[in-house]
Amino acid sequence: MTLLVHTFVYDADGGHHFLDDPEHGDTLAGFESTRAGLWGSEAFRSLGSRFFPRLDGDNLCVEREEIDDFLAECEAIRPHLAHLAVQTGHDTGYVTKRFDNIVAAALRAKAEGGGILVW
Repeated sequence: MTLLVHTFVYDADGGHHFLDDPEHGDTLAGFESTRAGLWGSEAFRSLGSRFFPRLDGDNLCVEREEIDDFLAECEAIRPHLAHLAVQTGHDTGYVTKRFDNIVAAALRAKAEGGGILVW
């Protein structure tokens, strides 16, 4: 299976409403195996990541009040992507593209006052 990232906003009843998806491929966040093997890996945890490791065994829902903290974590991790890719046995381009998709969704969420779901 494939992990996807989607941006959501809240509807009038307080439920989630997904925004329209970006172009094909820009919602991809990895394979199911990357939950533990990449995002939840010790390599990510050793950088102090507290959001991405949630994917190890569960979906990652970043609520609107967490978006700024999530984006700050992403910027702290970004300089280490090539090293993280090597440590986890993934191609650097693959990791960078999936990471960029997640960050782009979080930036859309910030602009719209919503959150993201990686599932």
